[in-house]
Formats: sequence, C-alpha cells, structure tokens
Amino acid sequence: MNPFDPRAALLAKHAQHVALIHFPIALFIAGAAFDALAAWTKKWAFATTAFYNLSTAALAVPPALVTGVLAWQLQFEGHRLKGILLYHLLAALASAVFILVSWWLHFKSRRDRSSALPLWRLPIECLGVALILLTGHLGGFLSGVNP
Repeated sequence: MNPFDPRAALLAKHAQHVALIHFPIALFIAGAAFDALAAWTKKWAFATTAFYNLSTAALAVPPALVTGVLAWQLQFEGHRLKGILLYHLLAALASAVFILVSWWLHFKSRRDRSSALPLWRLPIECLGVALILLTGHLGGFLSGVNP
C-alpha cells in the first residue's frame, strides 16, 4: 500500500477520526493556555487568541465525535461497547462537554461585554485538558499506539 495514495487515507476504516481528533485537542489545549496567560498578564490579545482557539475547538468537536462513532461502527462492526472502548467514549463525551462549556463561557462574556469571565473557568479548562489527555491515552490503546 502506497502511503501517499489518497484512497488509503480517505477510505481506511478509522483514518478520518485519527486525523480529525487532533484539531480539537490542540486547539483546546492552546486556548486554555492562552486563557491562563490572559488571566495572569491581563493582556487582551491573549484573551482574544484564547477565544478564537476555543471557538475553533468547539467547531471541531462534532466532526471528531461523528467520525469516532463511525470508526466504532466500521472497525468494531458496532459490537457492544465495553472495556477501554466504553471508557474512551465516555471520556470523549465528557471532554466534548468541557470544551463546549469553556467556549460558551467565553462567548457569553464577549456577547454581553459587561460581564467578566468567571474565575472558575480556569479549573474547568484544566479539568478539560486532563479529560482530553485521558481520552487520548485510552484512544492510543485502541489504535495500537500504546502497547
């Protein structure tokens, strides 16, 4: 199989999920880091960067979830969820909720303009990063990356 063949990348049973999942992961972690920098330095540019990273991460969540369900259906032939696959799905759903809640807090603050971001957003974002790391760790076992 040629690694540069587009059909190999696009038609593999789980390739789309593996490729797409890196976008919400990287964007959310970067957004949380920029938000922490914004809170620490009080610089508007960091807050703006955090907002756009979190917004793009929130937009990338649905395709990642859909391709994950498709990978389960295609690669595992829709077998009942159990073990690491079940934990991976639960952690992914929790991660998605934390990403969307973090984005919503920033969106609401920008829309209202008068409301400041709550301080408790930073622990929410830290928990979101921890959940994403757990989800990725479990996904590594499913893909065979982690022995």
